[in-house]
Amino acid sequence: MTIADVLKATKTIAVVGLSNRKFRASHGVARYLQQQGYRIIPVNPNESTVLGEKCYASLVEIPEPIDLVNIFRRPEFVPPLVEEAIQIGARAIWMQEGVIHEEAAARARQAGLFVVMDKCILKEHQALVYG
Repeated sequence: MTIADVLKATKTIAVVGLSNRKFRASHGVARYLQQQGYRIIPVNPNESTVLGEKCYASLVEIPEPIDLVNIFRRPEFVPPLVEEAIQIGARAIWMQEGVIHEEAAARARQAGLFVVMDKCILKEHQALVYG
């Protein structure tokens, strides 16, 4: 499986750390993905709605299937997020640029999830679509 395969197969993305602050990278990336037709589900205990979608405090609270978990949190917060992603049956974990956690990535792969680490999903999507 490749990044292109994952982006083509994904319909619903949980964005962990998504904020209503428009200057935040998470907001711009999620807005772009939403405009590209992906269903965005915000995960942030400090927000109620973001980009017109109900926000959840954790991945396990989301009442529908998630294809990909996009992480905008510091590396030390990644391991429990990977455990929640495994628990909810997500198919992929995407750690944004600067987010690197080798042990959590190995755990996700061991559980059968596709893992992308230290890459921007917006940049990868644009490279796929626009070459």
